[in-house]
Amino acid sequence: MKKIIFQILKIAGFLALGVLLLYFAFRGIAMDELASTLREANFWWIGLSLFFAFISFFFRARRWVLLIEPLGFKPSFKNTYHSVMVGYLFNFALPRMGEVTRCVTLGKREKIPVDSLIGTVIIERVFDLIMLFLIMLILLVSWMEKFGAFFSEQVLDPLRQKMMDSFGGTIVFWLLIAGSMAVIILLLYLFRKQLGRFVLIRKISDILKGISDGLKTFYKIKRKWEFVLLSFLIWLFYILMTWVIVFSLKETSNLTFIDGMFLLVIGALGMSAPVTAGFGAFHWITSRGLVFVYGLSLEQGGAYAILAHESNSIFTILLGIISYLLLTLTRKKNTHPQPAD
Repeated sequence: MKKIIFQILKIAGFLALGVLLLYFAFRGIAMDELASTLREANFWWIGLSLFFAFISFFFRARRWVLLIEPLGFKPSFKNTYHSVMVGYLFNFALPRMGEVTRCVTLGKREKIPVDSLIGTVIIERVFDLIMLFLIMLILLVSWMEKFGAFFSEQVLDPLRQKMMDSFGGTIVFWLLIAGSMAVIILLLYLFRKQLGRFVLIRKISDILKGISDGLKTFYKIKRKWEFVLLSFLIWLFYILMTWVIVFSLKETSNLTFIDGMFLLVIGALGMSAPVTAGFGAFHWITSRGLVFVYGLSLEQGGAYAILAHESNSIFTILLGIISYLLLTLTRKKNTHPQPAD
């Protein structure tokens, strides 16, 4: 009971933080003008955006299959895709909860160690981070004075100021942290045999070994070119998914493919915030990016943020529910007693 209450409180806390960020994102916006802008939106472009999102989900599932195969398993594409979508669904409950959920879901369906699957997900995240940095680099090289000013003033400077306010800007704090970590690692190494007698330590060691095995899978992938190609296609379709929405509003319809890359990057920063599915954080940074870089009004920037975030969220939730129901139904079918011959 305590665990359930704690989970409920966590979910409520993240939702409350999201609501607070939504308040800041839409504070000062004329709601009647925002509603008028949304009513004039061309929703055919939203449909095209969701089509690109749908295709990207298939690419992501196929890429995960490639990472799992070196572990000695060949999961079905169907189960892998449904597990990915169930993971996305659970991300709406708690941030990053979906990463573990999809590993547990696929692990149960395909009898694969969950710890090893977690290692493959870590590899996915590393490559996704690399792709995001490459896109950001392209933006900075292509138009430094346009995009660089936004990242500097709206992202890096606030983070730098927060660090200064928290730690006084001194290097002593970081030296203490680094020194403490070095001492802990040294003690763990020196007393590893004694610590191995404890059940909890052995379990942690097994988990770390499973993750390590998963991390090594990339080097064993037979079709590395396909993995890299899929990574490229996933992010290409993310850009297309983000970009085509600009054509749904006449105020943003002149934005180019490069502008779509910019909106994807700042949207990804918002989605990475520790709130449920980026609620509030996505809206704030995306609307401010459109205001700061392109000179749009807050109402116009807020309209784009709502169309981009809410359409994708509703679509992902629906697909996640469908995948969850399909997995549940097939599980019951497979476990139903069969008549004797």
